[in-house]
Amino acid sequence: MLLNINSLVLCGGALASLVIAQVDPLLTGTWTTKSRKVLTGPGFYDPVNEKMFEPPLTGFSYSFTDDGFYEVAYYRAASNRTFCMTQSDERALTEASAAQPGCPKGIIQWQHGKFRKASNGSLVLNPIAVDGRQLMSDPCAYSNAVYTRYHQQEIFKHYEVFPNPYDKAQRLNLYGWDGAPMNPMYLAYKPPQMLPTQTLNPTSAAATGAPPSSTNKSKRDLPGDDDGLVQEALNRKALLKQKQRQSTDLDRFWWFGVGVTAVGGIAYFYS
Repeated sequence: MLLNINSLVLCGGALASLVIAQVDPLLTGTWTTKSRKVLTGPGFYDPVNEKMFEPPLTGFSYSFTDDGFYEVAYYRAASNRTFCMTQSDERALTEASAAQPGCPKGIIQWQHGKFRKASNGSLVLNPIAVDGRQLMSDPCAYSNAVYTRYHQQEIFKHYEVFPNPYDKAQRLNLYGWDGAPMNPMYLAYKPPQMLPTQTLNPTSAAATGAPPSSTNKSKRDLPGDDDGLVQEALNRKALLKQKQRQSTDLDRFWWFGVGVTAVGGIAYFYS
């Protein structure tokens, strides 16, 4: 019995060491690009009211906890010429729009989940699929911004954390799955500024363990590309509910009118 207990203790200690090894404490905190205007947390996305807040400048931010959770916020502007020229429909119109500077495209993305450090030194970020959100504005193609679900696993080949040589601020360099460097980030908060790490907007599919109805590609591509992200608009159900509510209200008014007319007729008959 004593031998079994000792074995369990040793096994538990080994597992704890493995978990600690998968999370680098140097990553803990909220990191942001040079503009310092894009930060994770409630100032970027409100999951209760389903709102995303546009920062004054573009950039991105990553937050990591010391127990393996992460959050990411992106705000980017895209070249209107690059996007509009890829459209197959109404090519003449989109080419004309591409030549106009008044047709910019912006995209805001947010997601969170769990991350780990692999044995080869790479970082693997696995998002909570039902929670990710994307807000895309493209006057070339849509009259209104498109708000959708969004999720994408990210893999960084390697990373570096070191004091910036110019101002000694802590700096994080991430390198994509192909080794391409991303814009450097700088430590903004420690402990990190994040929303709660559990699932924030569970769906029936998530509750039963079934895969989400909409899926996406594994690359950060913009909608309109051949392998772009196309998701179900989240405001579609809200619009349907609004229409149903309007129809119900009209039905009530109609029956109310019928009732008033009937009462008036009876009163006139007995008068």
